[in-house]
Amino acid sequence: MQNINMTTTHPRKLRFGLAANRLHHESANAACFDWLRLSAVGIESLGIELHTVGRTFDAIQREGLLGSYPGLIRYPYGREGGLMKLVARVTESDNNANALDGAIYLIDPVDPSSIFPEALALKRQCITHGRPFISTMAGAVEWIEVERVLAGFEADPRINRLFELETQCLAMIAHDALKHEMIAFADRHFDLLCRYTRRVATGTTGQRLNELAISRGWPADTPWVDRYLSGPMGGDAQIADLVLDGNCQRVIFFEDPHVARQHEADIQLLERAVRVVTREATCATSPNVADKWAQAVTQRAEA
Repeated sequence: MQNINMTTTHPRKLRFGLAANRLHHESANAACFDWLRLSAVGIESLGIELHTVGRTFDAIQREGLLGSYPGLIRYPYGREGGLMKLVARVTESDNNANALDGAIYLIDPVDPSSIFPEALALKRQCITHGRPFISTMAGAVEWIEVERVLAGFEADPRINRLFELETQCLAMIAHDALKHEMIAFADRHFDLLCRYTRRVATGTTGQRLNELAISRGWPADTPWVDRYLSGPMGGDAQIADLVLDGNCQRVIFFEDPHVARQHEADIQLLERAVRVVTREATCATSPNVADKWAQAVTQRAEA
């Protein structure tokens, strides 16, 4: 295994920060290990570097996963600044040798460390820089497949269920400054999003999405999305309930990290709900990430 301070001479490869709360690496069938069993071939074929916080790195070695893969790179323990280092390296420009392309942080929503400043900052900086912040097992499996498909590899049939949109419900939520981004995203990928068996949204975002759908030829008497309350009035909590009951599998949530939100607790509630069902639910948190996902899903379906 590489050490964090070693230099490499290989061409620029994808680099992801990796961490997992204790729940997700304390037993042989924990989510982190089940993810690696499904995604190890993709990780190795793409040559992805996993810049891994100490305890998670140690657990992967303990289970004998990834073997002697040179792309598994050890960072210090979290208490020694490992997660803080990931935050700093997410902010670097793409041509920086230390830059990370995103972060996979498998979160236990009841672990106190999941709301430590460095954990919150990691998510915020990923969103700010348009890089994926992946916090569930389903999301981690899916994202490796996204990278594989866009790199030209054949689809992995073992994970087809994650891409069976016709059996899933999609939630679309956007903060005020990004509502136009959500409408533009839905317009670009309208046919893909129509494959979902159901779409839901909060308040104004839902209204504008339905107006878009009508302009695209959707029947005016049939809502394209089912509208819930606005976020401040409880819409996020209503959608969180859908997620917890297994009735919503994907959330596209365009967050504005630069403003304080009066309903911050509700936003966190929805995010925690997604992480409770870590093997089933996914969440994309920026237009760049959502566009890349949509491109891969479309390409995968057409292959």
